[in-house]
Amino acid sequence: MAGSKSFLALSATVVILAFFVCVNASTTAHETEELKSQSLTNTSTADKLSDGAWNEHAVKNPEEVAAMVDMTIRNSTERRKLGFFSCATGNPIDDCWRCDRNWHLRRKRLANCAIGFGRNAVGGRDGRYYVVTDPSDNDAINPRPGTLRHAVIQDRPLWIVFKRDMVITLKQELIMNSFKTIDGRGANVAIAGGACITIQYVTNIIIHGINIHDCRRTGNAMVRSSPSHYGWRTMADGDAISIFGSSHIWIDHNSLSNCADGLIDAIMGSTAITISNNYLTHHNEVMLMGHSDSYTRDKMMQVTIAYNHFGEGLIQRMPRCRHGYFHIVNNDYTHWIMYAIGGSANPTINSQGNRFLAPANPFAKEVTKRVGSWQGAYKQWNWRSQGDQLLNGAYFTKSGTAAPASYARASSLAAKPSSVVRMLTYSSGALKCRIGMRC
Repeated sequence: MAGSKSFLALSATVVILAFFVCVNASTTAHETEELKSQSLTNTSTADKLSDGAWNEHAVKNPEEVAAMVDMTIRNSTERRKLGFFSCATGNPIDDCWRCDRNWHLRRKRLANCAIGFGRNAVGGRDGRYYVVTDPSDNDAINPRPGTLRHAVIQDRPLWIVFKRDMVITLKQELIMNSFKTIDGRGANVAIAGGACITIQYVTNIIIHGINIHDCRRTGNAMVRSSPSHYGWRTMADGDAISIFGSSHIWIDHNSLSNCADGLIDAIMGSTAITISNNYLTHHNEVMLMGHSDSYTRDKMMQVTIAYNHFGEGLIQRMPRCRHGYFHIVNNDYTHWIMYAIGGSANPTINSQGNRFLAPANPFAKEVTKRVGSWQGAYKQWNWRSQGDQLLNGAYFTKSGTAAPASYARASSLAAKPSSVVRMLTYSSGALKCRIGMRC
């Protein structure tokens, strides 16, 4: 009788296991649809796609490629070792996906984890995967299939991943097309030593998990922006990420430093932007939000800056704002030389739950700086500090009438107490993600 019960229990276990295997296989098949990448011909008709030229970058599951390479991340400049402290931290973005040890089988779920004004950015969620296998960038007009440039110019939505660790030195600006995700998880990917990323007149972009540093001014060259168009580009400023006339943008978990101009600039009517979980270091003019005092189209700009760590070697503009509405929430400011948050042309700044650690310099304790505010006009600008932690003599100069409607336009998520900012930002920057483990 006992033997019969054991047999029945074993049979039931086998049936249950078989059921879960089937369910998992179905889920995986749904989440990791077949990859196909198109190639440009290297002839005079290079601006046309060859729809039948699917190549070796097409795989059913990008993790089949990733599993064949050594996923040891070599990053000697990592400011801290990440263990399993990443699960249930209270950071709503991270807690949305990082507790799943099978994140690599469900990469596109990241697109459902955005917060703030850029929360509707879907990137390449509704398209196929594209595996970058080639770090070269030898031809900005006829990019080679398998390169990052070939991936980002395509007309269709794509979720772009990387076969292995790589350093990409771009010859010219990487001009992105709409509905793209650059997802560096599972590899140590750097864009460094050359041109960097331009997001111009497009929509729905996600950039996640990339190291971007030492960007240089480039230009006065022909550069392709889509399969059917390339044109002359004048000199680029050398921003790590330049957002120009674009919307629904999410910049998350990147490490940025030491570029020729800004680290992240958003200008010319750009809006619906979230900048989150980034680690920013060793730079002068960190972020510019708004083109100029006279460019009034930026009055509609809405930007969320949340859970970032503004770290060592930073000087100013974290951010520097014009005209629009800026929600600066739960960031950790551990270094500045001149000031942290600045602005001109009457921006609305809603600073909530941040941690500001002032420098030792007694003349640089003020968090804020107003620019061009003649005859005390800045006193009418709506700048508020709510629940911020001000350390080492830091002080925030408030202004305005606290108009509810104005601050409603500059509110995008509920702030958490400043006392937990160190936990919320503990894992900022590009993550060390390994296949089959929590990220």
